Amino acid sequence: MTRGSAADGGRLGTLRPLRHALLTTAVVLAVCGVLAGVAATEFAAASAHISAATGRAEGVVEAGRDESSVLVRWTPPGQAERVDAVEPAGTPPAPGARTEVAFDPADPAHPLIPGALILADADRALTTLAFSLVVALLVVGVLAWQMVTRRRAFAQPVRSVPVRRVRWQAGLATRSYLETDTHPGRWIPVHFDPVLVGLPSPTVVRLHGDPLRDRLVAATVTDSDGEHLLVPSGPVRLEEPRGHRTDNPSRPDATVGARAATLARMTRQLQADLPLVVPAPFIGLLWTYVDRGGLLTWVAVTALTAALGLWLGAVRGSDPT
Repeated sequence: MTRGSAADGGRLGTLRPLRHALLTTAVVLAVCGVLAGVAATEFAAASAHISAATGRAEGVVEAGRDESSVLVRWTPPGQAERVDAVEPAGTPPAPGARTEVAFDPADPAHPLIPGALILADADRALTTLAFSLVVALLVVGVLAWQMVTRRRAFAQPVRSVPVRRVRWQAGLATRSYLETDTHPGRWIPVHFDPVLVGLPSPTVVRLHGDPLRDRLVAATVTDSDGEHLLVPSGPVRLEEPRGHRTDNPSRPDATVGARAATLARMTRQLQADLPLVVPAPFIGLLWTYVDRGGLLTWVAVTALTAALGLWLGAVRGSDPT
């Protein structure tokens, strides 16, 4: 593939990193869609109750009926005094405290007071809806930005440079880099491609851009199967990445073909990315504690955080090897 064909699109539309990013973006959007749908339904139901409470009165909080509700003694205008139970969202008001009461004139049996559970549920549902929309727009925007900038990277002038394929594992993430033999050295992060498994060390590749000057540098590798485009997964590093380093052997062995075929599968990529979802349940617990939510809150936050972990691995170029 010539530089012109890469710049015009070429095989960019079918590259493995793009398919990986589209798959994980779809997962995030699916989770956001479910959360937004449930939140919209809950918000609509709560809003209908709240908007109907147009009447106002004064009441007095009595002793709690149980741990989940308090009794409020109040008198609707023009009606007899009544005592109704109200579910508080947090710590209930102290007995004897005076409080404003909102109620539906057509159905005063379900009054509201400041801090009522339904008010907190409406606020939580609206926050979830807004947050889901923001996350969905963010992941789509990042994907679009990456597609545009990576296409531009392949349009840069080409130069042949000897490089070594190295992998760094830092924490739960593993990424591939092309280490140049230039002085000073540069480390070009690239998305995984099966051709990297059998890439001799060192080997000469065609770089699209100058690693000494350009922020994003793409690469083209030629082997017996043709040309392979290596998409940059981030900006060129001026210093050696931190973490555990693994170098490619100087010559590939006889198992390279089988290993490359196995690692090329998207299921293998997702399996390798599973460590990135490990923090999700703990983030869900923390969010649930702060938000005073329940099991559904934990499930929702855990699902969204896990999906974002897989998506982050895709956009940052996780390496399944």
